[in-house]
Amino acid sequence: MTGWFIAVGLAVVAFGALLLLGRIPRSAREISAAALLLGLAGYAWQGNPGLAGAPRVSRENAGDKFDEKLAQQRRGLAERYGPAGQWLMLSDGLGRQGKTREAANILLAGLRATPDDPNLWLGLGNALVAHADGVVSPGADFAYRRALTLDPEGPAPRYFYGLALARNGQLQAARDVWAPLAASAPAGSQVKAELDANIARIDSMLAADAPVGP
Repeated sequence: MTGWFIAVGLAVVAFGALLLLGRIPRSAREISAAALLLGLAGYAWQGNPGLAGAPRVSRENAGDKFDEKLAQQRRGLAERYGPAGQWLMLSDGLGRQGKTREAANILLAGLRATPDDPNLWLGLGNALVAHADGVVSPGADFAYRRALTLDPEGPAPRYFYGLALARNGQLQAARDVWAPLAASAPAGSQVKAELDANIARIDSMLAADAPVGP
């Protein structure tokens, strides 16, 4: 009902301004009132006065949540456009438009068809994190863990789960996920160098936060 009060209040203020400031003639007052009433009728027809107000993301910034680099890393570490590829490409396309909910829902549809695909579970974890503005929600955590269960030796689930945990400040948990992966990564590979650097950074941060002994 708040929307109605605001709309009617604005109409009354506008009509009062026309009378006091505009000094419209008596002959035009009925026409002016009719125009304002027509505006209220249009609001009742097209608007949603009973809904609470909510901020909207502008279309210009709608795709800011989508991490293109992250998607490229996932494609390099995980799927090679196998059965999960079509679902992941559709999800990525929606994510670029800022439609994070739809991006996650597409992957859920794919999982109904192939519930044991670790790439889809991994993609769902990433999509849910993007939808929650970077927060690892319980749903995202479950999706990552499901990907880990289905592909325990694969690098992608461990890499992206650790990355999500690290970005959420869960440094020790991220290190626990990354350390075995770094140890098994090929020597001299870019992934190993990145993981070693990240783990060293985490160790430094954990040491700085450790309580000082007596």
